[in-house]
Amino acid sequence: MCGIVGYFSTTTVASERIIARMADRIAHRGPDACGTWVDANKGVALAHQRLAIVDQSNAGIQPMQSQNQRFIIVFNGEIYNHISLRNDIISAGWPYSWRGHSDTETLLAGLQLWGLVDTLKRLKGMFAFALWDQKTDRLFLARDRIGEKPLYFGKAGKSFVFGSELKALKTHPEWVGEIDQTALILYLRHGYIPDPHCIYQGMNKLKPGHWIEVVDGISGEPNFYWDFNAIAASKRTTSKPLVLINELEQRLKTSVALQMQSDVPIGTFLSGGVDSSLVASLMQAQASQPIKSFTIGFEAKNFNEANEAKAIARYLGTDHTELILTEEDAFEVIPKLGKVWDEPFSDSSQIPTLLLSQMARNHVKVALTGDGADEFFCGYSRYQHNRTLLNILEYIPISARRGLASGLRDLTFSREEELDKQHFPKFFACKSRDRIHRALDILELPKNDINYMDLISLFPNPNSFIFRQPEGMASQNTHIALTKFQDVRETMMFMDTCTYLPGDILTKVDRSAMSVGLETRLPFLDHELIEYAWRLPFHVKVKNGQPKWILREVLKKYLPLGLFDRPKKGFSVPIEAWLAGPLLDWVEAMLDPHKIRQQGFLNAEAVGDLLRQHRSGQRRWHNQIWTILMFQAWLENEHIVEKNP
Repeated sequence: MCGIVGYFSTTTVASERIIARMADRIAHRGPDACGTWVDANKGVALAHQRLAIVDQSNAGIQPMQSQNQRFIIVFNGEIYNHISLRNDIISAGWPYSWRGHSDTETLLAGLQLWGLVDTLKRLKGMFAFALWDQKTDRLFLARDRIGEKPLYFGKAGKSFVFGSELKALKTHPEWVGEIDQTALILYLRHGYIPDPHCIYQGMNKLKPGHWIEVVDGISGEPNFYWDFNAIAASKRTTSKPLVLINELEQRLKTSVALQMQSDVPIGTFLSGGVDSSLVASLMQAQASQPIKSFTIGFEAKNFNEANEAKAIARYLGTDHTELILTEEDAFEVIPKLGKVWDEPFSDSSQIPTLLLSQMARNHVKVALTGDGADEFFCGYSRYQHNRTLLNILEYIPISARRGLASGLRDLTFSREEELDKQHFPKFFACKSRDRIHRALDILELPKNDINYMDLISLFPNPNSFIFRQPEGMASQNTHIALTKFQDVRETMMFMDTCTYLPGDILTKVDRSAMSVGLETRLPFLDHELIEYAWRLPFHVKVKNGQPKWILREVLKKYLPLGLFDRPKKGFSVPIEAWLAGPLLDWVEAMLDPHKIRQQGFLNAEAVGDLLRQHRSGQRRWHNQIWTILMFQAWLENEHIVEKNP
């Protein structure tokens, strides 16, 4: 796990000073060492910030050159099957003199022997890397299948630049950094900027499962080596549930065992939910001593799962550490968020994730997490809520929807419990008006074909909050499910895997952990496990209304049901209370209409209306307000102020 950066220009001389300065901006990703490689004649410069996990000797130092001197690589990530790959190389009879036992050296040898695409298909792991071919003067970039590791690329003046984080690219002397209005609209819609878009014009993220070739400083079109559409369209197995439960358990054990390989101390995040509890259980079952587990709790009881996590840790016998998050802890972190995330990002669980990473880093260098299970085993409650809503909408004519929605909005209630119990069907299954208002927003849509964007958008009409540009193509999803799923829940799982998982979840985990030099590993994202999960029949994922049924059946083998059988809380924080109380002055300063008009990106009047509706109690817009605040905080950190044209 490390940070990489580089540039390629046919008009600018490569400079050791420039690349070293770029690398220094991401030193937090790899504080153990920094290495650079420059070919001034070819205009190529590569740099690597090292977080030494496997083979901490000098044999693992990067940039690394192949044995035949042809290739130079900078690599970020972990190849979990690198030992078996090395054995394959040895078995092939290929003459190679190994210098050490790092996965980077194995990867480089494989690239020599098998070529780029064949090697990528063999890799089991998380990665982003750049490979310079001195024979053909070509640069290759590649990213792992799901998008665990980030990789930005694009043009800075006449130079092609790339790196793990944007802050490294911004130090290049040709950097301009103009905000992309389309990306800003996408941010307001999602709360993050989905691949392949970037907040800056001319910059992109390499899509997961893809690689590109760069010739003369100009990149070609991305090529995929893993086709998720084909995976999702695979034929479902007809095996009996008990057989599937046992098969899944073995696959999970294998994935966890591979990801426990490390030359440094390792632990796990434990929230008390099904996913992290299963990872912790499988780790402890395969460990020779108590594993280290880490939990973060909250003073606010409605958001606290620390006691549940502690009970699970006690049952498993882990070496457990917990941190109870106070408001002061959170408020101290908030001003740093714009610096940690190089793009606007508004998933408020970034706060506890960052604090959890800081705590864990005091004890270990690697932590496994339970992220990724919800997207493949139908874990999010919104999957069921939206399916129920869409099923009901089929029976309501479009002509009647708007009138019905308008009438329902006019109802007022003094207590949310009365709203749930007396006036709305049980399918809403929530204690908040947020979902009900969201359902009414969908009800008002003038069409029968309600799509993924309609269901997940934070703002029903995000372009109304942008000062300059209409929404245009930003409203269109950049990922299309070519497979026609029978159940809308599968469609949402597919789309979340393409957008929400890499854009939100994996971005949150990577930036939080790497900001403090902690490597995170996600056993549920083993690509063979993902392929197996999509072959499972849907009825073992959701059974009798129980999400993630098959995962729960596996977990029952390791934990008593009473320790984990409870509603999913998520990793949320009391943003609404904070915005109305201790953060009120900060909100007023960040959303000052004069400041917003002077910056020239957001519509100050639309933002003001949003605040007024929220404070009057007409709508609960705290998540949307937080999204705008995170853009403002990011903008302030970037010191970008553009006057109105």
